Parts: sequence; structure tokens; C-alpha cells
Amino acid sequence: MSTVAVMVRAMGDFPDNAVDQLHLGDCVEVMGRLPAGSVDMVFADPPYNLQLSGDLRRPDNSAVDGVDDEWDKFQDFAAYDRFTTDWLTAVRRVLKEDGTVWVIGSYHNVFRVGAKLQDLGFWILNDVIWRKTNPMPNFRGRRFTNAHETMIWASRRQDARYTFNYESMKALNDGLQMRSDWSLPICTGGERLKRDGRKAHPTQKPEALLHRVLMAGSRPGDVVLDPFFGTGTTGAVAKRLGRRWIGIERDPDYAAIARERIDQVTVAEGAAVHIATRRDEPRVPFGSLVERGLVRPGEILFDQQRRWSAKVRADGSVITADSKGSIHQIGASVQGAPACNGWTFWHVERQKRLVAIDVLRQKVRAEMA
Repeated sequence: MSTVAVMVRAMGDFPDNAVDQLHLGDCVEVMGRLPAGSVDMVFADPPYNLQLSGDLRRPDNSAVDGVDDEWDKFQDFAAYDRFTTDWLTAVRRVLKEDGTVWVIGSYHNVFRVGAKLQDLGFWILNDVIWRKTNPMPNFRGRRFTNAHETMIWASRRQDARYTFNYESMKALNDGLQMRSDWSLPICTGGERLKRDGRKAHPTQKPEALLHRVLMAGSRPGDVVLDPFFGTGTTGAVAKRLGRRWIGIERDPDYAAIARERIDQVTVAEGAAVHIATRRDEPRVPFGSLVERGLVRPGEILFDQQRRWSAKVRADGSVITADSKGSIHQIGASVQGAPACNGWTFWHVERQKRLVAIDVLRQKVRAEMA
């Protein structure tokens, strides 16, 4: 048996739901064997259809090691559109209802891919610009230097409750909201995989880019699928971050490199820590506070300035002289506002000072955890 065959087992050797494995074959065929609705997130780096003609050379006439592989060549735009429709349709089948897909591309293909995503019913959440801090120069001097690529982030449907780790993105960005333009270097130096002194793969993506993508859109234990696995950047980063992964690659040489690379990845302690958001926290009705005696029936709630008050009822509703309803409804009513977050608006008096009832809710959540 060849070295490649030892390192990359055939798809037929796997149960249908196998993860943390590299599947050798055509991505559409392999995804067709995976269970429907089994994948949390997809990262796809498909062929860009660069439509190159002739060799690209530097001013000193040395050749540029660009993308001239057969897998990036298509007969025409119609052929590329059929290819895109086929693999996106397969992605849509294996993606969970609340799953998302990230697709990276250049001006050669990303607009066509975006149109097909919308045609197939995906809902575009963001386009993220990867601004390369060290792009390849434009040697011919006839156009602007191509200094960015575009990632499209899309949910399977418009009303999906997709994963977005907002707090993690803020933490990565020194406490500031993460913007949709990311400045990161291209893959160079020791990170660039090589064979016989040449790039092992012409379009290897930097691990920093995949780190940010996986931190943004997945959680520890989630299954991340990459249908164009190449030399395994997605798998290496997923393993390091405590995600499960499925890689699909049709080139046995790339697959062998990817397997060797991922086998060398070590998982640091605490890598799978997830920063919880309010959306992750269990729902606690105001009535639970009453049931647990944290707020008593008949007790008076106040706003922070003691301008308004309401009395607590045994069933968790609150009343004023004019109306009865939930903490949110009555908070809005007394202010004449269209809406109100009753948890932060209403307070109870404890030891002669006002405490937001949201503090009491957090006590209940801590007990539930």
C-alpha cells in the first residue's frame, strides 16, 4: 500500500458520521455520503478560476510561482457556475439549520459565488475583507495591487439562530468591536509548507485567518467541514481550538501533507474555552425569583431614581394603580415608552440601597450552572 493510502483512508472505510478525518475524493460525492444536517460550520476555499494566460514574471524576468494548476481551470463562466451550484447545494444539505458557511474568494469568482449563495436560499450576514499586510506586488504595473480577498459569511436561512461569538471577537480586538476588515499577513516564512523547495500548495491560507473565522462562527466541539481541504489549514486550526473537523481533498499529495501536518498539532490546555454570551445563558422568568423567595409577593419595585414603582404579585406579574403585566410591559407603560428591559429598569431595596433585579437573576443562573 502506498504512503498516501496509509495516511488517508478511503471514504468507504468510514461510518457516515466520521469526524476528525480527511476524506479523499470529490467534495460533492463525499458530502453526499455525510448525514444531512450534521455540520455546524463550513469554511470553503474553492478554486478561484483565475483565468490566467501566459507566465507571470517579475521585473528581473524571474518567474512568479503562481496558480497554474489544472484544478483552477474551467472552460467558461457557465462551467464554473455549475461547479459552484453543485458544491453549494451539497453544503446546504449537510449544514445544520442554524449552521453557517464561509466562502473566500477574489474578484475573479467571489461575486459569482455570492449570487449562487443567494439563489440557493442562503442569507448573507457579512462580507469580510481580508486586507493582506504583505501582498504580492503588481509586477506589470497595469492595475492596482491586489491587496485583499473577500470572505462571504452566510447562514442557511434568514431567521437562523446562528453562532456568532461576539465577546470572543471583542477579546481578540482588545475589547473593541471586531470590524469586517481584517488586516493579516499572507502565509509566508516557516508557516508556508514546502516540498522540494517549492510551495506545497499555491493558495495556502494563513492560520491566523482561520483562527479568527473559527473563533467567530463556531464553538468547542462543533463540527467544521472544509470541502477544499488542500494542505489542511482548517483542520490544523480546528484541532488546536477544540473543534471537530471534516476535510475533503481530491489530490492525494495535498491530502498526505495535510494529514502529516495535523498529526503534529498539539492541543493546549484551555484551548476549547468558550466565552459565553447573553444569548447562551438559560432563560430565567421573573416568576422564578418570586418562587425562590428572592423577591417577595407584595414587595415594591422601583426604578433607579425612585420615580416609578410597581407591586410584585405571587404569579410573577407586577401591578401599578393603572395596569398589570410583566416587568417589561409595566416598565414601558410607566415611562410611556414602546419597550423596556424590565431586568435592568426595576430594582428592589436591600439593606437600604437599590439592587437591580437582574443581579438576582444572575444568582439563579449561577445555581443552574
